[in-house]
Amino acid sequence: MGRPVLTARGVAGSVLALFSAAMLGLAAGAVWMLPTMQLQRPLAWLAVPVGWLLALAVRAWVRPSGTLAAVAAALATVLAAAYVTALTAAARVAGLMGLGLLQAMREAGVGMLLQLARLSLSPVQLVWFAAGALLAAWCAWRRPGRLPAGHTDVSQQPSK
Repeated sequence: MGRPVLTARGVAGSVLALFSAAMLGLAAGAVWMLPTMQLQRPLAWLAVPVGWLLALAVRAWVRPSGTLAAVAAALATVLAAAYVTALTAAARVAGLMGLGLLQAMREAGVGMLLQLARLSLSPVQLVWFAAGALLAAWCAWRRPGRLPAGHTDVSQQPSK
């Protein structure tokens, strides 16, 4: 058999899956920022549970699970890590300059915040981020386990 034919519906579904994963990654990064700011230190190890949760969500959207789900989950995890790092840099700028967070983000700009975020990264943080992304890719790529006896998968039942 040959390679599957690329259809407009397949491309649109893939783009929607990647867009949804990116939005979920940004949301995860914003939630990740809360304990980071509360404890006032980087919590890079949270990339592992964040990656796992993102993988579960992405695997539920993308049918069948496989390469697209793995790539989307890994990219969402990397985006969440980059976003929390940039938000942390923005919070530091805001605190140092006596500005509100949104005003500091507007005045600093995306480029400066990304540079500050990159400068604040340590090799250990990068390892945690990579571990989270790899776990997300692996969890999203593999097929979900079998359901216990007596349980049914509602996604496989015909709609009425």
